[in-house]
Amino acid sequence: MIKRTIRKTSLPKDAERLMAVFAAAKAIMRASGNLNQWGDDYPSLDVVRSDIERGGSYVVEDKEEGVPAGVDGKIVAYFAFLPSPEPTYYIIYNGQWLNDDQPYHVIHRIASVPEAHGIFSSIMEFCFARETNIRIDTHRDNHIMQHNIEKHGFTYCGIIHLASGDERLAYQRRGVKGS
Repeated sequence: MIKRTIRKTSLPKDAERLMAVFAAAKAIMRASGNLNQWGDDYPSLDVVRSDIERGGSYVVEDKEEGVPAGVDGKIVAYFAFLPSPEPTYYIIYNGQWLNDDQPYHVIHRIASVPEAHGIFSSIMEFCFARETNIRIDTHRDNHIMQHNIEKHGFTYCGIIHLASGDERLAYQRRGVKGS
């Protein structure tokens, strides 16, 4: 039986395994027709370090039951769960946020390996246990992510632009902790 845990990222210990997760996630994107999101150098370890500095860098580990404490499991996913404000969310086009007067958290950079299932649900459970007002965005070509976002009760709010100028579809969900 596999036990799934979420923990803070640890560099340099996790570096090599994270880069393998990012490569696997990019392969999933490309195979599903998402050819333009996440170029060769993104996400980088510098991006992960920035997430760590902001207190929101996490890995998802799967570990066989019975493996002794202190022995790492297999890193099967990465995500950032960062407190507001998110500068790229200040301006939203063709819509509006569900609220603009409350703090929120943002989920960025969800990446997983193809053999791990239920990753998005595990991440949502973790995040909603800690915050009730969450925003997330994704590339227009990332249909897998759009499906997961909508399946988990997020509302489409409009279009935001990254610092690079790239467009992203923006979503928000407000709820009760733990829901």
